[in-house]
Amino acid sequence: MKVADIRKIKTVELATESTKLRAEIAEMRRRVHMGETTNVRQLRTKRKDLARMLTVLSEQLIKEAV
Repeated sequence: MKVADIRKIKTVELATESTKLRAEIAEMRRRVHMGETTNVRQLRTKRKDLARMLTVLSEQLIKEAV
């Protein structure tokens, strides 16, 4: 996802999406460790998406607090 798309999402939805993404990342790590999949690139992109989501989420929470 791009940052512009993430900024359009509401704070509550962004929090739930980040939780879902964390679960997906954990599942993908398990699959890579067990040897079920070798596509590590997807794991990398999901981790970057999570980082983007958390960055925007923190920005939104700071705006709401002020």
